[in-house]
Amino acid sequence: MVRIRQVFGSLFVLLCCLPLAGQAVERVTLEHDGLTLVGHLQSPSDPADGIFLMLHGTLAHGRMETMATIQDLLAEQGVNSLSLNLSFGIDAREGMFECDRPVTHGVQDHFAELDAWMRWLKAEGFGSVTLLGHSRGGNQIARYFRETSPEGIRSLVLIAPSTFDVEDAAASYEAQSGMPLVARLDQARELLRMDQSETLLRDVRFLYCESLDVTPSAFLGYYEPEAAHDTPTLIDGIGTPTLVIIGSEDTVVADLPARMTGLEDSAAVTTVTIDGADHFFRDFFADDVVEAIVGFQD
Repeated sequence: MVRIRQVFGSLFVLLCCLPLAGQAVERVTLEHDGLTLVGHLQSPSDPADGIFLMLHGTLAHGRMETMATIQDLLAEQGVNSLSLNLSFGIDAREGMFECDRPVTHGVQDHFAELDAWMRWLKAEGFGSVTLLGHSRGGNQIARYFRETSPEGIRSLVLIAPSTFDVEDAAASYEAQSGMPLVARLDQARELLRMDQSETLLRDVRFLYCESLDVTPSAFLGYYEPEAAHDTPTLIDGIGTPTLVIIGSEDTVVADLPARMTGLEDSAAVTTVTIDGADHFFRDFFADDVVEAIVGFQD
C-alpha cells in the first residue's frame, strides 16, 4: 500500500492542485560558534509528539536525495523531522562539500552542532527525539549518543551505518593517496603535541577529496584508528531502542550484515534487511525504509 500511494501521489497533486499536508520544507537557521547552521524542518504534527533529528552521510547535506526522500515520506506519515547540514566550518553551508576549501571541523565539532540543534528543538517545544543517520551519519549519530548522553532521546535509527576495520582503512588510504596512513596520523599528532592545532596539513587526501588542507584535529577525528568508527561495535550493549536498516545489495558497507549478527549483546537492537536495496535506498526502497521506521516506532 505504501508503494501504491507513492506512485499515485504526484498525479493526485497535479489533478487537485493542492499540496499534501505537511510536505512544505522550511529552511531554518541557527547561530552557533560564529557560524550560521542550516536545517530543513518538516513539522506536520504537534511538536509535542516528538521529532526525528536526521544526519546525512560523508560530506553530504540534509536534502541530498536519500535524506530528502525519507524526510518527505516521514512527513506523509505525520512524522516531524529536522534534517540538518553539518557546517564543516562553512557559514550557511548548502549542497555537497566541494573539496574546494580547508576542512577545519572534525567529529567533535559535529557533535557540538548536534548539541546546538538539540537545544533548538527543546526551545521550539519539540518532545522526544529519535536520532536518525545515514551511512557515516549513522555512525556519527550513534557515536554522538554514546559519547554525550543527550537527554530526551526516544530511539536511534541507523540506515546503512558505516563499519570500520583498521587494516582495511590503512590499506585504502595508502592506495588512494600514495602515502601510508600512519605517516599522516603521526604528522597530525605531532602538530597537536606542539600546540599547533590551527596549523594545516597541506595537500592531504581527506575522505572523498583528493587534495585539500585540513586541521590535525579534523584529520584525526576521521582517521584515528579507534573502535568508535565501527557502528556494530559502538551499539553492542546499547540500552536504547535502536533500528539498523540494511540494503541487501549494499556494496559500500557489504560487511554490515555479518557484523550485525555477531553482536554479543543486541537486546535493544532490531535489524531490518530490505531486499534489493543498495546503499542509497532509491525509489521504492525508500518506502520500505519508512515503513520499517514507522513500524519500529509503533
